[in-house]
Amino acid sequence: MGKGYLSFSVAVILQALANGYQYGFDIMDITGLPSGTVYPALRRLEMAGLVRSKWEKHTIAQEEQRPPRKYYELTKQGHEALAEAVKRYRLLEQSMIINDAEPKPASS
Repeated sequence: MGKGYLSFSVAVILQALANGYQYGFDIMDITGLPSGTVYPALRRLEMAGLVRSKWEKHTIAQEEQRPPRKYYELTKQGHEALAEAVKRYRLLEQSMIINDAEPKPASS
């Protein structure tokens, strides 16, 4: 994960975390991204310091008869990276709209 550049799927994962979706399955559900994209990205984001994680208490998972969940949240750096990505993708979207405004007639 290079400094200053986040892929669109990674930016979407950060946005999901910023919107309160905290564990992998929820992120997959809301974004439509597969587990093979979400979980490796979360690991890379954590190693880069953009995300931190913690396991829920084992007793909660036991009461609900399921495996414990690993919860993720954005760090300060994660919020900053998301803001930059949103700005970058917004500019890209605007340039695509401008460039796609009206097709030009074919020249002869």
